Amino acid sequence: MNRRMDRVNMLVRQEISRILATEMNDPRLTSLISITEVQTSRDLRSAKVYFSVLGDEHQKRNALAALESAGGYIHRTMKRNLSLKFAPFLSFQLDESIEQGTGMLDLISRNAPRDLDGEAL
Repeated sequence: MNRRMDRVNMLVRQEISRILATEMNDPRLTSLISITEVQTSRDLRSAKVYFSVLGDEHQKRNALAALESAGGYIHRTMKRNLSLKFAPFLSFQLDESIEQGTGMLDLISRNAPRDLDGEAL
């Protein structure tokens, strides 16, 4: 990916995060939702938005449903606020990499060698 697309992805990610934090009042969107990555197509017509939610499966499903239903609103708001040729249409994907990383760290810490006091070395 080139630098221009990296900057566009970063700009779109920041704008979506701002919209979620300041303009959305959907109770299905918890304060523990974060936009982890955006992958915009080369023609700027579409973007995959990866998000993470700290919570159970029910909260994740609710967050996905809320984001999908708010996709049009987020698109229109981005169109007004960003100086891009096109505001991309958004598709949302749950990103579970943070939880997977946390699970791996827990697994490592449980299996780490211990000293005589039970503390990890």
